[in-house]
Parts: sequence; C-alpha cells; structure tokens
Amino acid sequence: MKTSSPPFTKSQFSYSPRFTKRDYRIVVLRKLVLETGGQLAMPMLDHRYFFYITNDTELSAEDVVRESNQRCNQENLNEQLKNGPRAFRAPLNTLEANWAYSVIVSLAWTLKAWFALLLPVSGRWREKHLTEKHRVLRMDFRTFVQAFILIPVQVVKTGRRLIYRLLAWRPQVSTLLRVADAMRR
Repeated sequence: MKTSSPPFTKSQFSYSPRFTKRDYRIVVLRKLVLETGGQLAMPMLDHRYFFYITNDTELSAEDVVRESNQRCNQENLNEQLKNGPRAFRAPLNTLEANWAYSVIVSLAWTLKAWFALLLPVSGRWREKHLTEKHRVLRMDFRTFVQAFILIPVQVVKTGRRLIYRLLAWRPQVSTLLRVADAMRR
C-alpha cells in the first residue's frame, strides 16, 4: 500500500533538446511517499519525482500539474474505451458484426455515463454526492458492472406488484437506490 504525505516541492527549469530550436519548460514535482507493505513490513520513506514537460510559459507550476492531471484523466478514459470494454478487439469475423459489436459496447458505455449523470446532487450530503458522481463517471466499465449490474436480486411477484429483494449488500447499493429513486420521479 502506498500513501503520499503532504510534503512535496516543485521546481522548474528550461530545457532545449539538441536538434530543436525551441526551449521547453520542465516542471519537477518531488513527493515524499510513505510505503507500507503489510502488517509486518517496516514503513519506508521514499522520494518520487514526477516530470511535466510543456511549451506553455504563461501557466504557473501548479497549473501545469493540474492541466496534466486532467489530461491524464481524459487519456485514461480513452484507454478504457479501447481496452476496457474491448471495443476495438471485436471477436467476430465480418465487418458488419464487428460494427454491431462496437455499437453495443458503445451503448453499454453510454449507459454507465448516464447512470452517473442521473445521480442527484442535493441537500446536506452535496459534497459526498458530488464525489460519488465523479467516482462513478471515472469508473472503468468492469468495475461498474461488478458494482451496479451484478447484484443478486430475488424478484417476487405477489398480487399485483413486483418486489425486488436485494440478496447482497455492497457499499454501492445506496448509490443504486438513489438513481432508482431519481428515475422513478
């Protein structure tokens, strides 16, 4: 398990590769990381260095790091679209079948995004709900399926109504019930 503690330092310098005519700005972020491996392992302090290369000289060092991290979130999303639901590795043998498979995967991914966007954010739990919404939006597809789709439910038909009994509890059940309540309204 790795956790980072607050002490970090930022520095920056200019760098010009040998065969280029322009200078690049490099922002270096040095973090002090506390590593623990288990109950019997001794905690170890370690320094980690993160390098951010840009040609933008107007942004502050904090803004360069923030922009880069936001871009990484977008790149993670692209990677999950390609490799998470396996949209571009269709297991079929014809072009039309591969197209249909890609459409189905895209619809499943869109369902996950709609699910996250339907989460209501209001009341005294606003900050918690916002955090939950962003977590579900950034969740990869396999985790989403395990957390919200593959929940064992017993469906009982009695009289004129259906009763759904959840047979397992997970931390995400409250989120699922909030979305169901929002959709019912």
